[in-house]
Amino acid sequence: MQENTPRYLTLDRHLRTVFGEKVQKIPLDAGSTCPNRDGTLSFGGCTFCNAEGSGPGTGLGSLRTQWDRWRARYAAMPRMKSTRLFLGYIQSFTNTYGPASRLASMLRELSALPGLVGACIGTRPDCLDEEKMALMADCPWPEFWLEIGVQSFNNATLARINRGHTAKDAENALILAARFRVKTCVHLTAARPGESGEDFLSSVRRLSALPVSGVKLHNLYVPKGCAMEKDRLQGSLPLLEQEQYAALAARALALVPPSVVIHRLCADPAPGELIAPAWAAQKRQTLDLLDAVLRYNNWTQGCLRQDR
Repeated sequence: MQENTPRYLTLDRHLRTVFGEKVQKIPLDAGSTCPNRDGTLSFGGCTFCNAEGSGPGTGLGSLRTQWDRWRARYAAMPRMKSTRLFLGYIQSFTNTYGPASRLASMLRELSALPGLVGACIGTRPDCLDEEKMALMADCPWPEFWLEIGVQSFNNATLARINRGHTAKDAENALILAARFRVKTCVHLTAARPGESGEDFLSSVRRLSALPVSGVKLHNLYVPKGCAMEKDRLQGSLPLLEQEQYAALAARALALVPPSVVIHRLCADPAPGELIAPAWAAQKRQTLDLLDAVLRYNNWTQGCLRQDR
């Protein structure tokens, strides 16, 4: 294989195939909450979640206000000023939680954003039903992604991180989305507390057997204010080294079907929130190490799947 041959299907490459040009994702905050924070399931939230609900903390204002702010910022960047097309990513907390009417209102507000050609909606697997899925299935954009935080298919791990749902909940959500032809992007994190690398790869294998269109792989990092921060400061939370994560993520990629779009391969901490590990802020270096592992082993996405 030549060095410039793509070894996995990135979101950027997928979007360029669909639209014929660069598409930029814009993070948005819809003011959602989460059943794992408001007392429905828990008041504590997931042990890894930051104060913004694992979002970037985009600030106050309507979706239109946030949208215009981000577009103006990109227009001022020389490398971005010619970008015309955008995806709206409603990221923080659980955006399908609550009545279907709230989701419908959110989708209508998205539809009015200038330059928007698609959307990504972040949620949990236990906050979905047929009515909400039908609303998302009717979205008019060329690209729509339902991003589901699964984190692990190991029920013991899900309990340890206070996730509040089971692996079966995740499977049911993915099957329901597939029935409505809604594309799903699943989030998985390597080396959760109590898990080995092989445990993580077992989750990847289980995910790969389900009707999934996209995946985000994350390295575990500790943001300020989350429940894991105390464990880390006390020395009771081991974290992967950068080289270990790169090797594990590369092997995971080799287990993911080639048709699945890779939305992300490492976590992206917000400025000022990172407690540990320090290398989590070195995204480019992590991706370079991962690419080096793929080249060394001559691996491509899906090459180690048993059903090839």
